[in-house]
Amino acid sequence: MSQQEHNNNNDHQSSTIPISLDPEAGQVVASATTRTDYSAKGVVEKVKTNLVFRSKWAEINGAMGDLGTYIPIVLALTLARDLNLGTTLIFTGVYNIITGAIYGVPMPVQPMKSIAAEALSDTGFGVPEIMAAGILTGGTVFVLGVTGLMQLVYRLIPLCVVRGIQLAQGLSFALTAVKSLGQRHWVGLDGLILAIVCLVFIVIVNGAGEKNRCCGDLGHDEDLGRDRNGGSTIKKNKTDRIRRIVFSLPSAFLVFILGVVLAFLRRHHVVHEIKFGPSSIDVVKFSKHAWKKGFIKGTIPQLPLTLLNSVVAVVKLSSDLFPGREFTATSLSVTVGLMNLIGCWFGAMPMCHGAGGLAGQYKFGGRSGGCVALLGAAKLVLGLVLGTSLAHVLNQFPVGILGVLLLFAGIELAMCSRDMNTKEDSFVMLMCTAVSLVGSSAALGFLVGMIVYVILRLRNWTKDKPLSTIWMQKHDDQL
Repeated sequence: MSQQEHNNNNDHQSSTIPISLDPEAGQVVASATTRTDYSAKGVVEKVKTNLVFRSKWAEINGAMGDLGTYIPIVLALTLARDLNLGTTLIFTGVYNIITGAIYGVPMPVQPMKSIAAEALSDTGFGVPEIMAAGILTGGTVFVLGVTGLMQLVYRLIPLCVVRGIQLAQGLSFALTAVKSLGQRHWVGLDGLILAIVCLVFIVIVNGAGEKNRCCGDLGHDEDLGRDRNGGSTIKKNKTDRIRRIVFSLPSAFLVFILGVVLAFLRRHHVVHEIKFGPSSIDVVKFSKHAWKKGFIKGTIPQLPLTLLNSVVAVVKLSSDLFPGREFTATSLSVTVGLMNLIGCWFGAMPMCHGAGGLAGQYKFGGRSGGCVALLGAAKLVLGLVLGTSLAHVLNQFPVGILGVLLLFAGIELAMCSRDMNTKEDSFVMLMCTAVSLVGSSAALGFLVGMIVYVILRLRNWTKDKPLSTIWMQKHDDQL
């Protein structure tokens, strides 16, 4: 073999893309170890690949998976604190499109919950304080990302502690959803019966979360085959065909459309309250008091939740749901930071990624970046066409339907903790979960979980093993 042929073979091998099969998504995905092409052509091809739908209806369905948290929080702040809904829709729409193009998975963009909770409970925590808290939180996360410190934090946090945070967040979502359903009347356009029907419909279609079948596959096996004489076609069993059609329905999308229809039926005069055109985008004016209050009451409680649930937990969860498409804590920190360092100056609600949103969109069929890019395009159009007047419609959206979507997102996130195989890991996880739920603080649960983890590691310490070896004993295996 000539030297030129040898070099050509080496070049061919170095450009070969290792692949792996995602058992849940039923598709081949590129491995994270591939060599990245940073040329203009390579970037364009990468974006195209990331935005391609794996299945049209499943991706549309998956886009609805995160609305159970997005709509209630943004709507409540719009009505109670005069948040600019139009600006928030425009910026979050752009965030969705960009993150979908970058990551190639349904990476969620959702409101920062701790900041939102503070704003709703404190009448003095207005738009300037909300935006100041978002800028300071985003700036801190951005600095941790670009300096590489976030990657160090990610490596030091044990998987069992992360699973505890995820379990607590998932159960919190589920419990909130159940409480909202329990407050409904039995009958009505936002009644409990309607919510139960939607819940049963989603369970029938999606089951417990097995592989989603796509609508486009229905026509591939119309014929089972032909008999030996080549005459007649053997038709599929009628029951099996009905099952396939039912199981391929975009359940969350249909439920959401039902909610929109019911919103207009509940108050049809809302049509006259809609004004076309985008809301004005103005730079928020900050006072020293707004920066101080935003940092103390907004950034301090939000920062631990952002680091754990928006970065660390998302990195872990993405490796579970999308083998071969793992992302670094650095990249997620940078995107979270930039979203808030840009949008909050113009009054857009502080945003982050979230393990709950990722699990919810995956639950309903989201598998590609096109899923969230489609959602982002819809937000962008609504923000430009309807602006803040859209709040009049969303205010009539059935709360029970949002509760059902939130319930399934929470359950999907909580189910990620089922991989704790040892009693010791399960003990740490449940301690972390219990404290997080009772104390209503992910930061407190994280602290207790880390303390318990260290105590258990020290308990196993012997003279034959250095402390560093004991600390990483299981952590390395779980990575």
